[in-house]
Amino acid sequence: MTLDLHHMDTGGQKPVLVILHGLFGSLDNWRSHIRSWQEKYRVVAMDLRNHGQSPHARGMNYEDMALDVLRVLDQLDIEQCSLLGHSMGGKVAITLARRYPQRISRLIVADIAPMAYEHGHEDIFKAMHAVEDAQPESRREADDAMKEVIDTATIRQFLATNLVRDEWGILVWRVGLEEIETDYSAIVAPPGGEEAYPGPVLVLRGERSDYVPDSARNVIMQILPQAHIETLKGAGHWLHAEQPEGFRQSVDRFMTTG
Repeated sequence: MTLDLHHMDTGGQKPVLVILHGLFGSLDNWRSHIRSWQEKYRVVAMDLRNHGQSPHARGMNYEDMALDVLRVLDQLDIEQCSLLGHSMGGKVAITLARRYPQRISRLIVADIAPMAYEHGHEDIFKAMHAVEDAQPESRREADDAMKEVIDTATIRQFLATNLVRDEWGILVWRVGLEEIETDYSAIVAPPGGEEAYPGPVLVLRGERSDYVPDSARNVIMQILPQAHIETLKGAGHWLHAEQPEGFRQSVDRFMTTG
């Protein structure tokens, strides 16, 4: 079942750039990039299912999530676009490009490879459940609950972007935590689709990230044979937040080539 995703659209008669966030992210994480890019592109950003302001539903497989994105493109009468996806959103983007290549003019995959990954978010799930148990009334209380599990302040701050107040003033998660955790095996699985995507591709990886190792090159080239792999110096997995200027410059170069 496809869902109506929450999205924003800067509009205009410019080349279309669609942005898909990663796990536990939202389109809000991309607002500074959107403000910069809207001068040259019609930017469309979406909250994927169980994230941001989009509906919660069972099923986190990439085929279903790609169809959610396609539904928005159809609603906006976008016949073709450039598609950028980070991490989990990158796998959604690869799936959509493989299934409907005629709809994607070029593909930007940020720090993810089209392969299966080990389960690696157990501490994050534990920290988020700790916040649920604490029923915090302040962000400091929520941070203290997460701090018992997660030492890194930037990760706690990133997760905290998903906190909203309920009708009693308690901070709660707006993400579909139960749905995400239940189907987490689908998130770490390879993207969907059967054919290689024939269009131009930029795979942009962080120098300090291990998500796209050199050993992934063969599987990348099998599925994305026109891929150019570029390493963003000084960046980790959240490369668009850690090196925003360098990230935008790499994307802009790719968007204007060929």
